[in-house]
Amino acid sequence: MVDTAKPDVRPSNPNFSSGPCAKRPGFTLDALSGAFLGRSHRASAPKARLAEVISLSKSILGMPADWRLGIVPASDTGAMEMAMWSLLGARGVDVVAFESFGEGWATDVAKHLKLSDARVIKAPYGKLGDPDAVDFARDIVFTWNGTTSGVRVPNADGIPADREGLVICDATSAAFAMDLAWDKLDVVTWSWQKVLGGEAAHGMLALSPRAVERLETYTPPWPLPKIFRLTAKGKLNEGIFKGETINTPSMLCVEDAIDGLLWAQKIGGLPALIARSEANLAAVAAWVETSDWADFLAEEPVTRSCTSICLKITAPWFTALPAEGQAKAAKQLAALLEKEGVAYDIGSYRDAPPGLRIWGGATVETADIKALLPWLDWAATQIAASFAPVQ
Repeated sequence: MVDTAKPDVRPSNPNFSSGPCAKRPGFTLDALSGAFLGRSHRASAPKARLAEVISLSKSILGMPADWRLGIVPASDTGAMEMAMWSLLGARGVDVVAFESFGEGWATDVAKHLKLSDARVIKAPYGKLGDPDAVDFARDIVFTWNGTTSGVRVPNADGIPADREGLVICDATSAAFAMDLAWDKLDVVTWSWQKVLGGEAAHGMLALSPRAVERLETYTPPWPLPKIFRLTAKGKLNEGIFKGETINTPSMLCVEDAIDGLLWAQKIGGLPALIARSEANLAAVAAWVETSDWADFLAEEPVTRSCTSICLKITAPWFTALPAEGQAKAAKQLAALLEKEGVAYDIGSYRDAPPGLRIWGGATVETADIKALLPWLDWAATQIAASFAPVQ
């Protein structure tokens, strides 16, 4: 690794966190001035704002008209838990886990729901796993994009249209940045704080007609907490999908979500959002091609995420370190970038291999990504020097 001079250009926005993520370009708090603060979310005007989040989301994402979309408690985690606790158990289930959140859903299925007929199809960080191991006669639970691994599902071609089971997809870091195959999915969840840079604590739950049929014909054998209940007297609670939330939402966050959605609509909708994210990935990929110390954690180029861009450190000085030394060096690298004010919160996820994780979602400007990359080289040389005795 050659010595690198300290760069002169800094990213205009150093927020590269993978959640909550950067606000949209040009955002100011003035965008929230119309929020219905101090009003009941059940009143007609605030309820209309909640419904607007739903209608705008469906329109921008190209969701089929016969799908339901609702705002639910507790972010993407709440939406996924609600789906699993309400729908699973009717048949066997395969959980595909190639990063920490998928492993979390597998733990919930096996140890908390305690389903006897459950299989976990696991792959290590950097790999997607064997798609042929999945049995679509069973229910399927998977993440479209591994937020903590930087690995994504490139497409849904392997999911049959005539599948017997339901396909439940955690799409929180894929929605609004990747083209989701609605005809191959039955449940899709995400949160506001990812690709559109919204605020936390609210989740989105999308249900296909097949998922609704399961809800209305199957009753789980376990008790459901109030915030998980999607049906009443055997019928879908349609109000949830019209803006009648189960618990009290933040109308400030609702206004912020609408602002992000209107921005997305203004710049060209889903194609523009995808193009912005893919441009960020392309910028990092061009840099990786010339790097002598970093590479993508995702082993196959087609599986590289354009949102949670995860990098591993391949320099000899780093790979020669013991595991605890690698973890320390990677943390020092991220901390140095934060100290310089050029990149906040880009250390790898706590369960992932030591490295860096750069958010490349649509609210991040490619110019900021390009400005960041020379700083990565500079910081790596500084950290390498401190580990000189092991080189």
